Order: sequence, then structure tokens, then C-alpha cells
Amino acid sequence: MRVVVVGATGNVGTSTVRALAADPQVTSIVGVARRVPRWQADKTEWATADVAGDDLRPHFRGADAVVHLAWLFQPTHDPVVTWRTNVLGSERVFRAVAEAGVPALVYASSVGAYSPGPKDRSVDEDWPTHGYPAAAYSREKAYVERLLDGFETEHRDCRVVRLRPGFIFKREAAAEQRRLFAGPLLPGALVRPGVVPVLPDLPGLRFQALHSADAGEAYRLAVVGDARGPFNLAAEPVIGTADLADVLGARRIRVPARGVRAALAAAWRLRLLPAAPELFDLAMHVPVMDTARARDRLGWTPAHDGVAAMREFLEGLREGAGLDTPPLAPETGGPLRIREMLTGVGRRP
Repeated sequence: MRVVVVGATGNVGTSTVRALAADPQVTSIVGVARRVPRWQADKTEWATADVAGDDLRPHFRGADAVVHLAWLFQPTHDPVVTWRTNVLGSERVFRAVAEAGVPALVYASSVGAYSPGPKDRSVDEDWPTHGYPAAAYSREKAYVERLLDGFETEHRDCRVVRLRPGFIFKREAAAEQRRLFAGPLLPGALVRPGVVPVLPDLPGLRFQALHSADAGEAYRLAVVGDARGPFNLAAEPVIGTADLADVLGARRIRVPARGVRAALAAAWRLRLLPAAPELFDLAMHVPVMDTARARDRLGWTPAHDGVAAMREFLEGLREGAGLDTPPLAPETGGPLRIREMLTGVGRRP
């Protein structure tokens, strides 16, 4: 099999490439990214392309499957830029898949595509994917789901798989996720157990996580198997503030969610925090997902639990861990963080 991975140099992309490279059924991989990495993987050749404007068909011709992972989280202060890449870019990927005659498309959706869910039970893949409209990330994920609905109707000869994971962590993604969501003012030492004495205990905050390697394995199974349709991906347990406090060795103090949200909003408006406050709103409203379908139909079982994945990420955060690709570039000390401040926190892709 020849597999094209679009967005191959990020958190999930590198794990997906590794998983595919280890599969004897996969003979060659084309990793498509805006910038070529120095990191190398078996069976993999690199191609530069931007989904927002470049012709993707030459990279897709002759492929047995295309995995679409490319996504911009920044700039949160200019959502038109993310819309062009995430929504219009995804539409261009789907069109190129059809025009190149690729028989299988695997798309990276998200728990963020789901509408707010019930507090007393988990939801399966039939739960509405209208997103949380206040958050740009959620709006874009939901809109791409609609684009994919149309694609499936028009191109029934193409096998389409949608994977909807929870929060994805690994050690090598720590520096990237710090840049995307926390910004340059977060000291890595602050996440060492026992350093943070108290943690806000937010009523209603609960989320699901998984290790990036387990996400990569799910994409491999989607590529080499014959599954179709959507699949929820998450590991046990469902994580709440009690779990976070245990990981950080902190004591919980009940704090109103609106107070935390106000602080985040102020930091974002002052360009001190890259993540828009609407992402906090989304985190407070995402449903808990039932992953039985992924286990039964995709044959996927995570090798790591969600808390272990989060612990590994925090260890990487303390050490500035990364990988030799442009998105995952590790910390290089103070000058890098100064450049983040000078070029505009939350302003750049």
C-alpha cells in the first residue's frame, strides 16, 4: 500500500507515520507538510504543500489511502486564517482525493465536533456533530463534518473513515502544545509535582485523553482495514480536576468557572495567552465519548491510559521536549520564547 499523510509532521502525524511504517502491508508513505522536517522515518518520503493553496493531486495520484491531519490552531486573533486552512483547505483535500481517484480517505475529526452532551452518560458516534458554536475550533470541525457528508454522498466508491479523538498527548508534543495553548510565560518547572500548591476545582470539567501513539495506531487500522464511518477514540479514565490535582500534587480549591474564564479572556486580549477563552468554554461542554465502536469494528484498544499519557506530556513540558520537525521543535531556551512574544502571541500560524 502507498499512503499519503497530510499534516505528517505534527503530534498525531509523526505517530501515524511511525505506525504505518511498522506495518508490512504499507510499502511507501508520502508525508505532506508545509515545511520539510529533518526527522526521518522508514518508508517515508517528504513533499511540501499547503492545503490552503497548493495543487495536491500530484501527491495523491497512485495512493491507496489519504490520511488528512493538517490543522491550524493559530492565529486565534485572526480566525479567517484558520478557516481558510482548516475548512477550505479540507475541502481542497477532499476534492483532490476524488480527482486523483484515491479509494480511501481517513479524516481527523475531533471530540470538539460534537454538540454539548449529557452529564450523566457517554455518547456514541450518532450524537450530533454541530459543535459548540462560540469556539472557532469547534465550528470548523463541525463544518468539515458537513463537507464530508457531501463528499460521501457524491463519491460512494471512496471508503471514508472519520476518527474523533479526545485530547491527544505525548512527550515529544510538549513544546508544541505549550506554544499553541499556554504561551511563552508558562515555566516548565511550574508543572513539577508539588510546585503548584492549589488547583482550581471546576465543577463540570471532565475530559478524555489518549496517547498519540494510540491515535497513530487507530489511523493505521483505519488505513489497512475495511472500516467505514465515524469512530470515537479515547482511553480510560475520564479525567477531572481530582486527577489533575493528583498528577500535580496540588490541593483543590472550588473556584467558579466564570472567574477562571474571565482571567483567561483578559490574558488572551492582552496577547499573553495564545488560546482563545472560547476553548475553555468548549472544554467545559464536550461530551464524554463511548469508544465501543472503535474497539468492536476497528479493532482498536489503547495501550496507554489517559492519565499516563498526560503524565508523559507534563514530563516533556518540564524538559522542553520535542521532535526535529517544524511543529514539534523542542525548546531552545529563552530566545525562542522572546521571539514568541515579539511576533505576537496567538497571532501567527
